[in-house]
Amino acid sequence: MKIEHFYDARTNTLSYLVYDEATRDALVIDPVLDYEPVGSKVFEESVAKLAARIRALDLRLGLLLETHAHADHLSGSQALKRRFPGVPVAIGAAITEVQAVFRDVYDLGPEFRVDGSQFDRLLHDGERFSVGALHVEAIATPGHTPACMSYRIGDAVFVGDAMFMPDYGAGRCDFPAGSARALWRSITRRLYTLPDDTRMFVCHDYQPGGRPLAWQTTVGEQKADNVQLPAGREEDDFVAFRTARDATLDAPKLLYPSVQVNIDGGRLPAPAPNGRSYLKIPLDIRES
Repeated sequence: MKIEHFYDARTNTLSYLVYDEATRDALVIDPVLDYEPVGSKVFEESVAKLAARIRALDLRLGLLLETHAHADHLSGSQALKRRFPGVPVAIGAAITEVQAVFRDVYDLGPEFRVDGSQFDRLLHDGERFSVGALHVEAIATPGHTPACMSYRIGDAVFVGDAMFMPDYGAGRCDFPAGSARALWRSITRRLYTLPDDTRMFVCHDYQPGGRPLAWQTTVGEQKADNVQLPAGREEDDFVAFRTARDATLDAPKLLYPSVQVNIDGGRLPAPAPNGRSYLKIPLDIRES
């Protein structure tokens, strides 16, 4: 099994191309659709790089996996699917909880379905399936969002925003329906029970201290060195820390554009009668 990373410096996001060299079977995890809020520009540079690599290797793309409904970048799943027609998009089945919350946030109305049908496949905790020669296990790791799903493929696990590199810590839990207590349990009872030599691939790297980009660690390294949640840190201690820290964090710059698109399977809003598409951005109006 080969794993290649693709880094989007604008959002500090890592996407992954996973493939079997012998059979050419492949899947992609967390593709990015580029969005520039100044001018509200949507473009497909990141998707184009992924697609070019898939074609250069002559791979058979069989699945697009989302670890969760991202709050800091738009999903490139639909843009990539247009380049590879028929490839399904999958996400954790608890996406329905996230859809129900944000349908009200965006006032999307009853016509917006909260049954997950915007995705081709909903995955359940413990589900095992194959993409050709690639064997995948879905591991529910809620906390950052209730729908977060990690994917174990061979000796590797892709953890989305549940964890970052050891020198940066774990995901924030202050989004609607997030839970620091759930995240502690997801990490300590699910991810930390995997073999120590399991390779762990993260969805973001913020390069603390200006260090070079990093995207791969191991379960053992996280247990020993994670600055926020090493093995042995008590649940209540972590919850108190995470709650206090989250209270100091600003909302992600692309929160509202990202979630609105991502709960709809990565689709941009349908064009209005004038032919243009519009995002809905709720206002937080504060009186002085």
